Amino acid sequence: MFKTGKAAGQAGRPRRRLAALTATLAIGALALTGCAESQRDDAPEGGGGSDVDSTFVFAASSDPQSLDPAFASDGESFRVSRQIFEGLVGVKEGTADPEPLLAESWEQSEDGLTYDFTLKEGVKFHDGTDFNAEAVCANFDRWYNFTGIQQAESVGYYYNSLFKGYADSPENAVYESCSVTSDNEVQVKLAKPFAGFIAALSLPAFAMQSPTAMEEYGADEVSGTAEAPVLSEYATGHPVGTGPFEFDSWETGSSIQLSAFEDYWGEQGQVQEIIFRVIDEPTSRRQSLEAGDIDGYDLVAPADTAALEEAGFKIEARDPFTILYLGINHEIEQLAKPEVRQAIAHAIDKEALVSQTLPEGTEVATQFVPDSVNGHTDDVTKYEYDPEKAKQLLADAGYPDGFTVQFNYPTGVSRPYMPTPEQVFSNISAQLKEVGITVEAQPNKWSPDYLDRIQGGADHGLHLLGWTGDYNDTDNFVGVFFGGKKPEFGFDNPELFGKIAEARTVPDVEEQTPLYEEINKDISEFVPAIPLAHPAPSLAFDPRVESYPTSPVNDEVFNKIVLTE
Repeated sequence: MFKTGKAAGQAGRPRRRLAALTATLAIGALALTGCAESQRDDAPEGGGGSDVDSTFVFAASSDPQSLDPAFASDGESFRVSRQIFEGLVGVKEGTADPEPLLAESWEQSEDGLTYDFTLKEGVKFHDGTDFNAEAVCANFDRWYNFTGIQQAESVGYYYNSLFKGYADSPENAVYESCSVTSDNEVQVKLAKPFAGFIAALSLPAFAMQSPTAMEEYGADEVSGTAEAPVLSEYATGHPVGTGPFEFDSWETGSSIQLSAFEDYWGEQGQVQEIIFRVIDEPTSRRQSLEAGDIDGYDLVAPADTAALEEAGFKIEARDPFTILYLGINHEIEQLAKPEVRQAIAHAIDKEALVSQTLPEGTEVATQFVPDSVNGHTDDVTKYEYDPEKAKQLLADAGYPDGFTVQFNYPTGVSRPYMPTPEQVFSNISAQLKEVGITVEAQPNKWSPDYLDRIQGGADHGLHLLGWTGDYNDTDNFVGVFFGGKKPEFGFDNPELFGKIAEARTVPDVEEQTPLYEEINKDISEFVPAIPLAHPAPSLAFDPRVESYPTSPVNDEVFNKIVLTE
């Protein structure tokens, strides 16, 4: 359990609002539940004042992996991070496109190696530290100087994937230096061009964090192993950013509580307190919404959307900007053979998988990028559902009677690309059995075990995982997955790695397109893993939620929520 901050005793406070009550009665009833209610009386004028219940309760599908976004890669960590932290670059509402945030503007050199940022003035971190050019460089240099376990795939995932190298291994590094030009101007130099640099800065992993707080609470004191990292006091109880909400408390397995930051530079909005309540089972989340215990939740089970909408709840659907895939560990002897990977691809009926386990609006995947992303091409090798061909390929590979393999899948979680992991596992397992592949079920609790096992070592076989795109760029999909050797997949393909490295340095989209089309064709022939679907996740809300800033890349900050009661 981690508890800290001024509201450490409030995170588990019961919620007893019923949607049918009037606003006056709701406030009266909630006043009985605890001292946190006093915060609601201070709701801003433009946000409905005391007529609006300013506490917003959202059901999370799991605990976050880390409150330090630099050491996180999962959606539940980033959902919390987006409330607390901000980056130099944000995301234009309702899109996947970057726009200025803490940086008001920037200029890029013709060679794509130098970026000059002009920073927003008068911004403070939650601990009172000034946000300025020195703070920006402190963050960039922190990432570049990660060492040891901090560089592990399971810890510093995004910096590892996108910036490729560190101070102790600069030969492949994208980042070179950060220098202070003036108090509100900073220059960042890259060692090699990276076309997605500005868009990448919109990721929570590269949010600005208070240098004071990181030093005080030992942000970089990471121990343990890649398979079981132990994060710092900062990452478990003292995150400090510039965002509209500041951290109050975290009761692991129960809830996280945030409150509006009084000195926030922007508009605070109506929501003055956020409670993320951990409810890992989709049916329990739905029941909590129906009972009035929460205001909303993400990753609605496909079977629940129509019934909730009919009952008067608000359903918001994100555009499909995701990929669900069947991961393959090539270090397993059988899975190293391309014929076996092709056989598995032919054994899966993707249409049935989508119709039986995934949300309405989900698209069957032929490749790892959605069709809205540059580089998507119809000219890829497609593996139609064909059990007989799968059996023949297995025989050709030396397995006429099939074989047995571990199949890893997460439990106690719903993901945007996979609302019901157990159902997906059962569906695919049955299809593999039909062609002679017997699976040994390997369930793991999502937090903290599953990602560490899959991304941190070789103890896995087939596995379910996916991705929600962070920004509209092919490298954010195929580069993150297949841009270099990773424990998750365990293969070494220098030709593919080289092509991806080349494409990400080309700044012109028209020049990039044929390069990424060729890469996607190469991936489809190599079959490093199997793209299954592009799911369209849904959210559900109490009727009092008039509008919610739904984003295809989950960039949803709760100060933009509009409430009616």
